[in-house]
Order: sequence, then C-alpha cells, then structure tokens
Amino acid sequence: MPVSKPNNGLSRFPILKIAALMPLLALSLPQTAMAQGKFLTAAQIKPILTATKANWIAVREYGGQDLLYFTHLLSWRCGLTSIAYSLNDEETFKDWPIGHCDEDLPNPNVLADDQNIYTGFPPDTIKAVTIRITYDDETQDETRYERKSVRIP
Repeated sequence: MPVSKPNNGLSRFPILKIAALMPLLALSLPQTAMAQGKFLTAAQIKPILTATKANWIAVREYGGQDLLYFTHLLSWRCGLTSIAYSLNDEETFKDWPIGHCDEDLPNPNVLADDQNIYTGFPPDTIKAVTIRITYDDETQDETRYERKSVRIP
C-alpha cells in the first residue's frame, strides 16, 4: 500500500510554499536592506546607478551657454559621499555639492528648493565630461561621456 503524504494544502502549489516563507526571509535581512525603500546606502543605490550610468549627467545648450546637469545623480545622493567632474581632458576634478540627505523625510532623496542641479559654461566648451562618484562604502565609480552621448535638446 502506498504511503500518502500529509496534505497541508501547499504541496500542489510550490510557489505558495515560497510565498509562505517570505516573511521569515525578510526578517533575516540586515536592517539596512530593509530601510523601507528609502535607498540610503551604497549597497542600495549602487545597482541603480550602475544600471542607469548612461543617464548620470546631461548637457544642454540653452541661453547661449552649455549647461551641465547633475539631476540624476543628485536624485540618488543618499549613499554617495561625493560627486566630482572634469571637462574635456582636464586632469583635475571639481567637487559638486550634493546636499543633505534627510533620512527623516518620507523621501530622503527629494531635492531641496535651493539645490543647484546644473552649472553653465561658455557655448561649445563641453566636448566631454568625466564623472567620479564616491559611495558611502568608500568605493568609487568613474565614467567619461562624450558630449553627443549626453546632449539633450
């Protein structure tokens, strides 16, 4: 006579077994990974910034100037300690102010009204931009952008 297994209602639905375990798995995660989706640390923002690297900056011709925008990086500044840039073939980097990350806000990454998101240069100054970001875990990422790849109308 075959031995029957007890049927707890989940054996026919393996996905339900996994779903039933999710609360236990969530409790085992480090507290920083459970920061309620606020994206406050390098561990949380690094995958996002890696996936969106092509959008870190933008260059726009407006009002007789070349404007260099940092909006995307500033929107993920919690978890960063610095943003620096250099133009064309300059070897020195200029630091860009990243502003405060207010962890008490529902959205700590919201830009303050006085946060500067761009800087201006004489027309046709920007041929290329190199961006260097430093995460709060002290790792860095650096990327060079040619004007045509980040130019917006």
